[in-house]
Amino acid sequence: MSEPEDDFAAMFEASVQAKPVERGQSVEGTIVAIGPAVAFVDIGGKGEAVVDVAELKDADGVLEVAVGDRIAAIVTSTSGSLTLSRRLSRGAATDRQLTSAFESGLPVEGKVEKTLKGGYEVRVGRQRAFCPFSQIDTARTADPEQHVGKTYTFRIIEYKDDGRNLVISRRAWLEDEQRASAAEVRKSIVAGAVLKGRVASVRDFGAFVDLGGGIQGLLHVSEMAWARVSEPSKIVTPGEAITVKVLRVDEATGKIALGIKQLMEDPWSNVPVTYVVGTVYPGRVTRITDFGAFVELEPGVEGLAHVSSFAPTGRPDGWKQQLTVGQASDVEILSIDLEKKRIGVTLVPEGSARASGQAAIPLSIAPGTRLTGKVDRHEHFGVFLFLGPGKTGVMPLSESGLPREADVRKAFPVGSDLEVIVLEADSAGRRIRVSRKAVLEAEDADELRDYAARPDATPGQGFGSLADKLRGALGPRQP
Repeated sequence: MSEPEDDFAAMFEASVQAKPVERGQSVEGTIVAIGPAVAFVDIGGKGEAVVDVAELKDADGVLEVAVGDRIAAIVTSTSGSLTLSRRLSRGAATDRQLTSAFESGLPVEGKVEKTLKGGYEVRVGRQRAFCPFSQIDTARTADPEQHVGKTYTFRIIEYKDDGRNLVISRRAWLEDEQRASAAEVRKSIVAGAVLKGRVASVRDFGAFVDLGGGIQGLLHVSEMAWARVSEPSKIVTPGEAITVKVLRVDEATGKIALGIKQLMEDPWSNVPVTYVVGTVYPGRVTRITDFGAFVELEPGVEGLAHVSSFAPTGRPDGWKQQLTVGQASDVEILSIDLEKKRIGVTLVPEGSARASGQAAIPLSIAPGTRLTGKVDRHEHFGVFLFLGPGKTGVMPLSESGLPREADVRKAFPVGSDLEVIVLEADSAGRRIRVSRKAVLEAEDADELRDYAARPDATPGQGFGSLADKLRGALGPRQP
């Protein structure tokens, strides 16, 4: 064999000859087999080593690697077979191992001992390390003391002065774990899926929920309960484990809409058998708006008392002064729309004889009916009167009983009571024509009738003429 060939054979022999490794040394290798408890790793000329399978799994117990993958690890034992670890335990970490962990990016275990200015003091092996508040978790920590005394996994992000200046981050390790599992988590996030998550933060408009893998969805305040929620923090708290339902996933933006009320029974499912139009029920005023007041009949079921259902007061928004949020009041059901989940109600006057659960007495609107309404507004052709919820009558100026030159607004101010007789009303009660003049004429006729019944009265033609006029006023107008 020639000299070059001898040199090549010597170099080849040297390259394959097993080199001794030391405890704490950082190595890289290829996984060649995975057993129930350990995996075998080929670390080249250094031989074959084993690593605990548990260290190759994520937080959910799923293997992160497969045969053929390369991993970085630290030698933890050279006694017998080589033993590797991808994570340094808190008590076993030596200075050399910490150096190797920093250089290779391997995680280390540490115990949070106390809070300092701006962060925590963490014991890692024989070393004291510093973890900033912002690096202790992926979510903001409201109470820093909640981490004291706990043992976590960290990554070393700064290693100076031979380990005397050691800065670590749990957040960096958590984010790495999240990125590794994000792809699998996203596969499970589809509309209709029910998932477990952790509340990351709570805002005025809802809460962000961590679904795993660093993926968050928004639990809007309107999706927290069937009843109206004013303070999301009373429903969920940061760090709380909750179960949510995926409502929508926007593939373009990556936004995920979540709900928890969908996992509860919808109170509207019982509305058809619980509430009947025309019946009176107890309620509580929850909101007052420009167009009416919302009244809660039960948690998750509200009715709207529209502004038109309140009697005029003569003052702008005077009806609002009759109500306060939280006020208990009986209401009459006017309408129910199951498809739109809307209930129309009107408040029953306090002290009314109608008790909760009783059917309301329908307002009779028929020609000849004598009733009292409230002046709602004035128009150039007449006066509008509020007769009841959803019932408005029109009194033409010619039926006011006033001289032509009289001031109608002064005679009948808005909000004042006015007794009238119904002249016309359609079957739906939407077009109602009333008369104050007919009331005055009826009163005159009553007086004449009383007078005619007196023993000393002499019958005359005036009474008959007046009666004919009254009958004409009460009858429907001919086109």
